Amino acid sequence: MQIISIILATSISIGTIIYGYKAMKKGKRGSIKKAILTTASAFALVMLGAIVSTIFGGNVFAETVASTAQAAGMSLGEGFKYLAAALSTGLATIGTGVAVGSVGSSAVGAVSEDSSILGKTLIFVGMAEGIAIYGMIISILILFV
Repeated sequence: MQIISIILATSISIGTIIYGYKAMKKGKRGSIKKAILTTASAFALVMLGAIVSTIFGGNVFAETVASTAQAAGMSLGEGFKYLAAALSTGLATIGTGVAVGSVGSSAVGAVSEDSSILGKTLIFVGMAEGIAIYGMIISILILFV
């Protein structure tokens, strides 16, 4: 049942992309709120069906995952360790993207007005990029300590 839900959700996503591409190509105008509401409600219904089938039906993937983890010799704690490392790096990288986006655009605007402040603006962009390095250091500490 979960596989059917995944296939339905994927087909809704692909159908929305194809419909949007064709509508843009034809120059069709419409309400963006209505389009988002339609797609989100269809997707929510499919996800609700997946949740209900998971709660009341048997989980198809449970036995496969348990046997794979036991074969690899991994415990639940090691799984959480890898999850924490991935989250620390991923979230730090997302934060870096947001920070560099805003700082970089401001720096370009400031340098276009006064080119003598290029060095100062590079320092701020470098500080924003440091967030990703901190996330990677935390991931290394989680994995190897």
